[in-house]
Amino acid sequence: MDVERFRLSCGYMKVQRAESPAMLAGHDAARNFFSACFIGPNAATEMLWVAHVDDHARCIHLGRYAEGQHGAVDLPVREIIADAARLGSAGILLAHNHPSGDPTPSPADCRATRTLARAAEAIDLTVVDHMIFANRNQCQSMRRMGLL
Repeated sequence: MDVERFRLSCGYMKVQRAESPAMLAGHDAARNFFSACFIGPNAATEMLWVAHVDDHARCIHLGRYAEGQHGAVDLPVREIIADAARLGSAGILLAHNHPSGDPTPSPADCRATRTLARAAEAIDLTVVDHMIFANRNQCQSMRRMGLL
């Protein structure tokens, strides 16, 4: 998928399907993929994006699931699980931003991600990672931090 078109889709569309599947295998690939969603006018509002992937880590669907105020965004577990079942996703990668500038997961981020991971396990869906972005290129991976 053309990077500039992806950046535009992050700012102006609620849902964007990957035309030629982006490979999201590995931390760096996922970080590069999501980073464009949290620049420009999108940086001031907390947002949650979810990439649904197949067995080969190819993105089959990308959706913006929530948008919050400056301090919080809800994680809609039922909606994400329902979409994963409908799409036949093998895994999901979550990414959201902290406009405060601190990419450290909050206790609420940790609780919500654990709840989602338990629900996903029931349908054999893997929560691959939950990445939190802040400022320029700052990113924390809950998987790398041992929180998933």
